[in-house]
Amino acid sequence: MANREPSKRGAVRHTPAPTNTASVTPVGNKGAAKHKVDIAGHSRSWLRHHKSTARDSYSRLWKTPIPTLMTLAVLAIALALPGLMYVGLKNVHQLSGDWQGDPKISLYLQKELSDEQAEAFSHKMLLRQDLIAVELVTKDQGLLEFQAISDFSDVLEFLGSNPLPAVVVIQPRDGRKAVLQQLQEELSQLQEVDQAVLDMIWVERLAAYVELANRLVLVLGCLLALSVLLVVGNTIRLSIENRKDEIQVAKLVGATDSWVQRPFIYTGFWFGLLGTAIAWLFIQISLLLISTPVSEIAALYQSGFDLQGLGFSDSLILVIAGVLLGLLGAKLAVSRHLREIEPK
Repeated sequence: MANREPSKRGAVRHTPAPTNTASVTPVGNKGAAKHKVDIAGHSRSWLRHHKSTARDSYSRLWKTPIPTLMTLAVLAIALALPGLMYVGLKNVHQLSGDWQGDPKISLYLQKELSDEQAEAFSHKMLLRQDLIAVELVTKDQGLLEFQAISDFSDVLEFLGSNPLPAVVVIQPRDGRKAVLQQLQEELSQLQEVDQAVLDMIWVERLAAYVELANRLVLVLGCLLALSVLLVVGNTIRLSIENRKDEIQVAKLVGATDSWVQRPFIYTGFWFGLLGTAIAWLFIQISLLLISTPVSEIAALYQSGFDLQGLGFSDSLILVIAGVLLGLLGAKLAVSRHLREIEPK
């Protein structure tokens, strides 16, 4: 037993099985097949990373709820102010739209003209081709209307005669401003006419005030948009400073700039979207609070005016503007501050 040869025993137990060389796959071919670039898989991975980054950015906002709510309140106020002014101008345009009818020229005739002469003058105006309507208001009709709408009926009784002149109200065929002014000048030179008054003057004044308000809303909107950019940019800057070590580690392991910027870009997106949503609520609540007094005032003036709010298209524009401002503010912040953070 002691002289048994161990080499033979080991040879029997450890005899390798025969290998089939035809079934062996070359290592090089196998590695090449495994590391082929799959575009579809790369796209799915890219989308998964965007989704996870968006969720993570949203959850990070509410880890510090009080600073987040304060920032959202500032953004909402900055977005709601121009929105409210725009809604106000929209309703002013609606209210003045009913007033901007066909322009008319009132011809106040000489007081010495009798009713027959005034009627003859109105017939002469009817023959003009540049007029589409002529209305004669005699002295007596004018006096009755004045007594009905004023509190001076008792005073008029002490006058010996009717002090009001006859009026011929004409409606020109061409409503262009230059044509109206030329016609007004021409008619004021007539012997029978004492004064020609163009009723479009007050409408032009209203249009000038509305245009001024439009410019003010535009300027205020630009200033508040700048404030949104500054608020978002400053918030993103503070977030970058708080995650400075994390950014340095990510760059050390080879993370690209776009990969590092992506969480902060999504943070700006969420700030813009949530801030716009709160601003929209502010606008709707404000309109709801003033809708009843506005309806009562419209009823007193026997007007069918209905207060309009933000429609679907206006709300969509507000959301798009808020999101773009949030993204732009975040992009400006990360482009500036991430370059300053490099791994040591």
